[in-house]
Amino acid sequence: MTHRRAVLLMLLVTLMWSSAGVVTRQLEQARSFEITFWRSAFNALALLLILGAMRGRALWAALRGPAVWASGLCWAVMFTAFMVALSLTRVAHVLVTMALGPLLTALLAWGLLRQRIPARTWGAIIAAGLGIAWMFGRHAGEGGSLLGVLVALGVPLAAACNWCLLQYQRSRGGQGGDMLPAVLLGAVLSALATLPLAWPLQAGAHDLALLAGLGLFQLAIPCLLAVRLARELPGHELALLGLTETLLGVLWAWLFAGESPGSAALQGGALVLAALVCNEVLAPSNVSSEPENA
Repeated sequence: MTHRRAVLLMLLVTLMWSSAGVVTRQLEQARSFEITFWRSAFNALALLLILGAMRGRALWAALRGPAVWASGLCWAVMFTAFMVALSLTRVAHVLVTMALGPLLTALLAWGLLRQRIPARTWGAIIAAGLGIAWMFGRHAGEGGSLLGVLVALGVPLAAACNWCLLQYQRSRGGQGGDMLPAVLLGAVLSALATLPLAWPLQAGAHDLALLAGLGLFQLAIPCLLAVRLARELPGHELALLGLTETLLGVLWAWLFAGESPGSAALQGGALVLAALVCNEVLAPSNVSSEPENA
C-alpha cells in the first residue's frame, strides 16, 4: 500500500467516525449509558460476523494474548468514554478534547518506542494544538460541562496507548498476534460494562436502527481499517490525521443538529486543517517510521 493511499483511507476512516455526534442528536429515547451499550453491542455483532468470515475458527485462537487484550481494553475505554461524554456536553467540546490525541501519541511514541518524529510533524502538532487550545478556551468560557470534558479525556489517552501498542506490534513483525480481534474485545467489554448502568432499556425501533448503523458504519468498519493502517502509517501520523474527525464532527453537528460551533471553533479548526495539509504535503514519499535502536 502506498503512503498516499494509506492517508486517503485514514481520512475515510475519520469521515465515518465523525458521524457519531450528529446521529446521537437524532435519538428519541435512548440516553447516556444505553446509547453506549447499544452502539457497542451492535459493533460487537458486526465485528463477530466480519471477523468470523475473515478468520473462521482461527478467530477464537486470535483472542488470546496480552497484547490483544491490552488493545481491547483501550478500545473499550474509547468506545465508552466517547459516548458518555457526548451525553454530558456538546459535540464540539468532546471532539476538541479528543484532538489532544496526536500530542499524546507523539510523546508516548518518542518516549517509549524511541520513534523518530519528523520536525514537520512536531510543527503540525504544535500548530494543531494551538488551534485546539483556542477552541477549547472559548468553549470552556461558554459554560461547557467540566465532567464531560474529563470523561472525554479518556478517549485520547486510550487512543495514544493503543496506537503505540499497535506500532510496537508492527516493529516486532506482528509476533504479538493478530490485532484485529482486539476491536471485537473492546466492543464486548464496553457493552458488558455499560449494560447494568443502561438498564432498563428504553430505546425504540427508531433509536435501535440509528444505533445499529453507528455500530457497523461508525465503529466496526472504520476501526478495522484503522488497525490495518497502523501497519502502514506511524502512530503519530494516524493520530494527526484523526484530527479530521474533530473538524467534520463539529461541521455535521452544526449543519444537521443545530449545534453552532461559533467563530472560535471555525478559526481553530482552520488552523488544525492547515497543519494537517502542510504535514502531508511536506511528507517525503519514503518516510520511515521504524523505531530507533535503543
